[in-house]
Amino acid sequence: MLQGAGGAGRETGDDDRCGHPYTIIPTMSADPLLFVSDLHLDGSAPQAIAQFEAFLEQRATQAAALYILGDLFESWVGDDDDEPARDAVCRALRRYTAAGHPCHVQRGNRDFLLGAGFERRTGCVLLPDPVRIEAGNLRLIATHGDPLCTADHSYQQFRSMVRSPDWQRRYLRLPLATRRQLADAARSGSREHTGRTQGYIMDVAQDAVEAALRISDCDLLVHGHTHRPGIHEFTVDGRPRTRIVLGDWYDQGSLLTLDADSTWNLESLPREP
Repeated sequence: MLQGAGGAGRETGDDDRCGHPYTIIPTMSADPLLFVSDLHLDGSAPQAIAQFEAFLEQRATQAAALYILGDLFESWVGDDDDEPARDAVCRALRRYTAAGHPCHVQRGNRDFLLGAGFERRTGCVLLPDPVRIEAGNLRLIATHGDPLCTADHSYQQFRSMVRSPDWQRRYLRLPLATRRQLADAARSGSREHTGRTQGYIMDVAQDAVEAALRISDCDLLVHGHTHRPGIHEFTVDGRPRTRIVLGDWYDQGSLLTLDADSTWNLESLPREP
């Protein structure tokens, strides 16, 4: 067993594809767990960065742990990225973790190149996707969400390519300026793909959701990625299950609080004008 942040044990056997054994994080604290996703922090949105920094300094300090389920950044071209806005976010996370607050981060489709250098800069712990979290009597699976969008075949092909170690090694050898240019081009391509793809294709597939819950033996799945916050209740194998979707932070924050008694609350965090 590998020791994770905040005294949470990380059991081995993880894979980032649904249908394989999951890393398990048992949580023993009586304090709540907080989940956010899809902050897409970038220098073009200083209000979002300011809101996140205030969140780390205030609300998040009351948690047993903070889980960021992917797309913390609008883009991340490597751990050597010293762009001022992203560096400010890293420094805010370092202050948060240095004060003794555990922060776990999954990679999203925009920041899949987060690596060991990011962990050293921030004190955060990178997690596989998906991961199973045990909180009290509740077992939940947390994922960015994009592995579950199985109907979007072109995206899944792209995801497999950029997640391969060989592709990442070649990309990270490029000069930083070149990587930034390529990231800008990729974002434009992503917007075009989103604009021409039907909505149901880019949403999670129900059969993939049910398979993940069944294999992980969980009753709750939490994810982001789709930017469609909501609560979905259904039955799998005679057991009631719930899927909670976190919203993005473009115009306001989105937060899931999970208490030690297994109650939860999904809320919006208004942004000061």
